[in-house]
Amino acid sequence: MEVINATGRRKSAIARVYLAEGKGKITVNKRDVAEYFKTDQLVYIVKQPLTEVGLEGNFDIKVNISGGGQSGQAEALRLGIARAIVKISEEHRPALKVKKFLTRDSRVVERKKPGRPKARKRFQFSKR
Repeated sequence: MEVINATGRRKSAIARVYLAEGKGKITVNKRDVAEYFKTDQLVYIVKQPLTEVGLEGNFDIKVNISGGGQSGQAEALRLGIARAIVKISEEHRPALKVKKFLTRDSRVVERKKPGRPKARKRFQFSKR
C-alpha cells in the first residue's frame, strides 16, 4: 500500500497527515503523539477515528502540524486522520460521519473591532 495523505484544519491549526501500513505508531512533528500532546484527553481525541472503525494498530501515521494551540491542533489532526481513513476505504465513511469526524469545524476567533478592547467587549461606561 502506498502512503495516503490528507489535510485537517481547525481554528488556525493545519495538520498534514501521512498514513501508511504499520504497527500503529503516531508521530507528530518528529515526536511521539503522547510526548507532543501532554494530556491524555488530547491523545484520546487524536485516536478517536481509528478506534471508531477498529483500525488502531494497523497504520503508522506521520503528521506535520502548524499553527493554533493544543486543542485546535488535536482536532485538526482528528479530521485529517478521518479523511485519510475514508481515502483508504469508503465503507468507513458512515461510521465516521455519524460521529461528525468528517465535519470541518469552521468556528474561528472573531476579529478585534476598532474602538473596543476586544471583539465585542466595550470599555467601562461612565455617566459622569
